[in-house]
Amino acid sequence: MNDWGTIVSYSVGGALLLLMILGIAFSAFMPALDRWSRRFFIILFSLLLLYVIAIFIDLLIYTDPDMVKAEMIVVLSEYLFFSMLTVIPTFFLLHCCSENIRSSVLFRTVMTLWGIFCLMVLVAPFTDLFYYVSNNQFYRGAWYPLLLTPPVVITILNIAGLIRRRKKLSGKCFIALFVYMLPLAVAVTIYIFHDADMLVLLGIVVCALTMFGIILSDNIEHFMRQQREIAKQRAGIMVLQMRPHFIYNTMMGIYYLCDQDAEKAKQVTLDFTTYLRKNFTAIASEDTVPFRDELEHTRAYLAVEQAQFEDSLFVSFDTPHTMFRVPPLTLQPIVENAVKHGMNASSDPIHISVVTRQTDTSSEIIVEDDGPGYNPVDDNEPHIALNNIKQRLEMMCGGKLTILPRESGGTSVKVTIPMSDR
Repeated sequence: MNDWGTIVSYSVGGALLLLMILGIAFSAFMPALDRWSRRFFIILFSLLLLYVIAIFIDLLIYTDPDMVKAEMIVVLSEYLFFSMLTVIPTFFLLHCCSENIRSSVLFRTVMTLWGIFCLMVLVAPFTDLFYYVSNNQFYRGAWYPLLLTPPVVITILNIAGLIRRRKKLSGKCFIALFVYMLPLAVAVTIYIFHDADMLVLLGIVVCALTMFGIILSDNIEHFMRQQREIAKQRAGIMVLQMRPHFIYNTMMGIYYLCDQDAEKAKQVTLDFTTYLRKNFTAIASEDTVPFRDELEHTRAYLAVEQAQFEDSLFVSFDTPHTMFRVPPLTLQPIVENAVKHGMNASSDPIHISVVTRQTDTSSEIIVEDDGPGYNPVDDNEPHIALNNIKQRLEMMCGGKLTILPRESGGTSVKVTIPMSDR
């Protein structure tokens, strides 16, 4: 190998070492990967790392005539690690299809072929039929193509098994396995006719990283779906755990209003019914809802509260911009938090304003109050509700919730919905 070839080989080898270490680290610490996929990719990248190290050592010692035994061990290691890379996709394929490995014909056939290959590799150092090392140089024997026949057949069987099971796999999982298996089959075939270890290894690494990226993307989507489901369940729980004393006080207020002001009692009953209907509609909502619905929900809630605290609760709305969508139970709980926190902490009247506006990149909702202010270190129910809204905004529409103290006292809560997610 000439100087330029040596430099290129060492450079590529060093880059591959770094990539495999990063691949192991990402697999170990990426939270979106499920437990089985995490272990699979740690094993896959570890095998690739060992294969890279073996080839690296081969580059260091192949010109030294005194390292014949070491060269034999390194060559043996290269073949074993390479063969494992042809077998490991079988495990992933069967796992994704929820098939029992022990009863799988594909698995038994692949492992039989791999066992035959390992046997030939172990016999190879004691005969010149498969390959031999002379003056620390590697030479192919007459039966060398036979040695690589099992890995070739394994890759072909894996591809056939993948195509046969394609309906059992998600689209991304099928593409990921195909991206890995087909080039691997080509690489094994090239190995039969040409010594291109570094080139073949580079191709396998690129395919493995591509497979990892696709599977990671699939896992992230699944993870996000789970988080949305969790958020939906939390929203449902929050609805079902409405304040008992709020319901009790409302019903008792309507009871007394029936004698004092029948028309007002009818209006409060209508507002309370709207409030309850909107709450329970939110449970069934799996996606974002029009902001107009949230606004109606909030107005109904405030109308009920103002019927009880008409001299203590004052609300203003400035909402010209309503043509956007938000997660269900976004605005109403923010306003309820301001009312509850303000009423519990002070006997003074509380003023709340609800404002919407449109910017070049987003829609904004601003809820301000002149209550006692927000203490972020508290871990009470209102703060938990705001954290819940913040999580749902991030997961369902890429939104953001910001809580800041007002200079004149009280709290300002701003919800930002990106324009693209409206």
